[in-house]
Amino acid sequence: MENTANHLKVCHLSDGQGFEVELTNIGARIMRIAVDGIEVVQGFEQPEDYLPEAHLSDFGAVVGRYANRICNGCVKIGNRTIQLPQNNGPNCLHGGPRGWQYSVYQIVEADEHHAEMTMRSPDGDNGFPGNVDVRVRYTLSNDRSLRIDYHAVTDQPTVINLTNHSYFNLDGTTGCATCPSAEGHLLRIDADRYLPVDETMIPLTEAANVGGTPFDFRSAKAIGRDIECDHPQLVIGSGYDQNFILNHPGLHAPAASLQGQHSGITMNLYTTAPGLQLYTGNFLDGVAGRGGTKYPRRSAVCLEAQQYPDSPNHLWPESTGRLLPGEEFKSTTIFKFMKSK
Repeated sequence: MENTANHLKVCHLSDGQGFEVELTNIGARIMRIAVDGIEVVQGFEQPEDYLPEAHLSDFGAVVGRYANRICNGCVKIGNRTIQLPQNNGPNCLHGGPRGWQYSVYQIVEADEHHAEMTMRSPDGDNGFPGNVDVRVRYTLSNDRSLRIDYHAVTDQPTVINLTNHSYFNLDGTTGCATCPSAEGHLLRIDADRYLPVDETMIPLTEAANVGGTPFDFRSAKAIGRDIECDHPQLVIGSGYDQNFILNHPGLHAPAASLQGQHSGITMNLYTTAPGLQLYTGNFLDGVAGRGGTKYPRRSAVCLEAQQYPDSPNHLWPESTGRLLPGEEFKSTTIFKFMKSK
C-alpha cells in the first residue's frame, strides 16, 4: 500500500503585494492566509500534520459529506433509513470520524492565482449513499479576496453540506507562545434569526429572533461581550455554536464582517449559502500549531457558510441538504480582507 503522505501537496497563491494563501490537498484545506505578513488562520506547518494519525483537526478543511450535525446519525432518503456514524454524542458530525477533511484530493489545476481540486467519495463512504464527485476551486483576486466555489454531483439520492472550517484570528496566529484571544474581535452578521438547538446541538423546529438576545450581531459588537451571560443556548454550546439564517444570501453584500482588535484587519464574508455557523473555538485545548504557537480556548472564530444543520430531517424550503442524480450542488463563499494603514 502506498503511503498517503507521498500524495500530499501544497499550492501557493499570491497577489505579489502581501496577500498570500497556502492550500493542501488533504481535505482541500486552507493551511495559511497572510495579510501583509500577519497570519490570520490557525493551522499546522506541513500537510502531513493534517493526517488523522497526526492530528484530528478541522483546521482550514472543506468539511463533508455533511458538515455540521445530523440528528442521531439517522436520515431517511427515499424509502431507506440510513444510519450514519455517531461521532458527536448521538449525532453524526462533519461527515463522521473520517469525513472529507481527511480525504486526499487530486489537484487538477494550479497557478499563483487559483487551485482546483477534485475527489470522488464512493458509495457507502462513512455510511452515506451514492458516488459523489466533488470539485473545490480556490481563486485569489487582486482585491485581497479568496473565493471558494464548491460543486458536487451524485449517482444516487444522497445528502450534502459543504463548508470551509477555517479558524480565524485577525490579530495574528503566530509569533507568540500563545495565540491571543479572539473575544475582542468585532463581529457583524446580517441575520434577524438563528436556529436554537437542543442539548445535543440539533436545531429545534422553529427559528428564533435575535433581537434582545446575545445572538444579535446585526450591529458589530465584540464577540466576548455577551458570551459568558447565562443564556441557555450559550450554556449548551459553552459559547457560540449556532447557525444564523442569513437575510440576503448572495455575493453582492457581506453576510458577515469580522474585525481584529489590534491588527487593523477586517474580513468581509460573502456567500450564496443560506446559513452561517458561528463557532467561537470553545473546545480549542492548547494544541501547538504553526510556529509552535499554542491555540487555547476562544483564540479563533469560525464562520462556516453552509446549509442548515440537520436539514435533511427538517426540509426547510431554502435548505434541504439533499442532492439527487441529475442535480448539481453549487455554493460559493468569498473571504475579502482589508487592512487599515
